Amino acid sequence: MKLKIINYGLGNLMSIQRAFNRIGISSEIVDDISQLYTADKLILPGVGHFSSGMQNIRTNGLFDTLNELVLIKKIPILGICLGMQLFTEYSEEGNVDGMKWFNLKTKRFQLTELKVPHIGWNTVSVEKENELFKGIDKNAKFYFVHSYYVEIKEGNDDAITTTDYGIVFNSSLSKDNIFATQFHPEKSQKPGLKLLENFAKL
Repeated sequence: MKLKIINYGLGNLMSIQRAFNRIGISSEIVDDISQLYTADKLILPGVGHFSSGMQNIRTNGLFDTLNELVLIKKIPILGICLGMQLFTEYSEEGNVDGMKWFNLKTKRFQLTELKVPHIGWNTVSVEKENELFKGIDKNAKFYFVHSYYVEIKEGNDDAITTTDYGIVFNSSLSKDNIFATQFHPEKSQKPGLKLLENFAKL
């Protein structure tokens, strides 16, 4: 299996690769678009600003390539943190359009009693069964670091899990071959490693 971590200038690439190494799964960090066409699975990580992420994706020629690989060739992809937000239609962070794979918006926390960014361990609530969470305790906690969140929208059934931090938001999503987590599985110890293993085995 060829699992490729996309380097588009943002993201903690090495920590994700080390997490896969811990569970005995080889992965490759790729910044050459042509190498993505041989991938069996893709990871789009991300730490930083939404508008910078989309600018890098477009500047590096990744926008059309990712749409082809994910929407047409149906290669499974996992977006992590900013990577998940980039899959949405729009973000308040820079007022920029995203990949539009999920019909949801990314919004900034407007909290008065809780600190922003949301940093630390938090529980995820399972909204629907999904192979990504197979074998993971339903009370498991995952590690978050983010100031923006993906909204919950009535009538949208893409949520795998939700999380409460002053407001309830989507903490993981799935649609066909597209998967995403707001939390960092590579920093979430045993549950996070199990999730990465599940994705690799899809």
